[in-house]
Amino acid sequence: MRIASLSCDLDDRWSYMKTHGDGGWNTLPSYLDLVAPRILSCLKQRDLIATFFIVGQDAALARNHGLFRAIVEAGHEVGNHSFQHEPWLHLYSQDEIKREIAMAEDHIERATDQRPVGFRGPGYSLSQATLEELARRGYLYDATTFPTLLTPLVRLYYFATANLSSREKRQRQWLGGKLRDGLRPNRPYCWRVDGKTLLELPVTTMPGFKLPMHMSYLVGLSLLSPKLALGYLDLGLRLCRLADVEPSVVLHPTDFLGSEDGQGLSFIPGMGLPLEKKLQFVSDVLDRLKAGFSVVTLREHATKAAQRSTLTVKNPSF
Repeated sequence: MRIASLSCDLDDRWSYMKTHGDGGWNTLPSYLDLVAPRILSCLKQRDLIATFFIVGQDAALARNHGLFRAIVEAGHEVGNHSFQHEPWLHLYSQDEIKREIAMAEDHIERATDQRPVGFRGPGYSLSQATLEELARRGYLYDATTFPTLLTPLVRLYYFATANLSSREKRQRQWLGGKLRDGLRPNRPYCWRVDGKTLLELPVTTMPGFKLPMHMSYLVGLSLLSPKLALGYLDLGLRLCRLADVEPSVVLHPTDFLGSEDGQGLSFIPGMGLPLEKKLQFVSDVLDRLKAGFSVVTLREHATKAAQRSTLTVKNPSF
């Protein structure tokens, strides 16, 4: 059976508030104690494993260590999702990038006893400086690129719902990636960085159309019709098989929060859905993924991809 990989960007409530320009984020309000057990339970029921990209600031807090150890004890992989979770990471200097990745890596390893070998930039933010630092630190893969053509429209919606200053909008002007990122490959490839190669494992988009296939997008479509959203997923997975693309599907904590949880974040589509209805939809998506593919962590996906002699090698261009 063909493989697919599953990951979860474990962004906490404060990180969403920070990116959206909402006040109070710096007190680090959290929903991890509520949502992490739900994600683990959902995956366990289906005997699925995934990669959890953890934010270093959350790993630095002792209150979260039990939750993160439970992730590793359940057999999941942990990855590096930066320390401060700032989607303008590409604006950082080389020294700032070095500190950001190292701090997150150290705190994640202390909290989980597992050293990350994979990285995903917050808000799909990526730069040559980041790739150079990942290669220097011996990372196996980066999983930041998101080759979709819808990013500018999504960003316009996001800005319309946010209370951001002109400076903050400039910081976030490439939130979700640039338009040309939509032209990047859907299959794994390698970056050539300082004489080394680093595998890139893109977030999968629908082959041919470059439309998103991650869970939060599907949840948004389900507001129109769950049947329509599942049909869209079925089409995307069918096209992946035809195009020989091994899908890499992303989850977010908000996919496991219902309207009765009182977490706010109303700017995220689907936050008004009752929990039972949302969890049923998420379960239907995961069941379809498991029925058609052998689901693995990103580390396993990257390891298998790296063994292929047909991988394209690219020079970074941003």
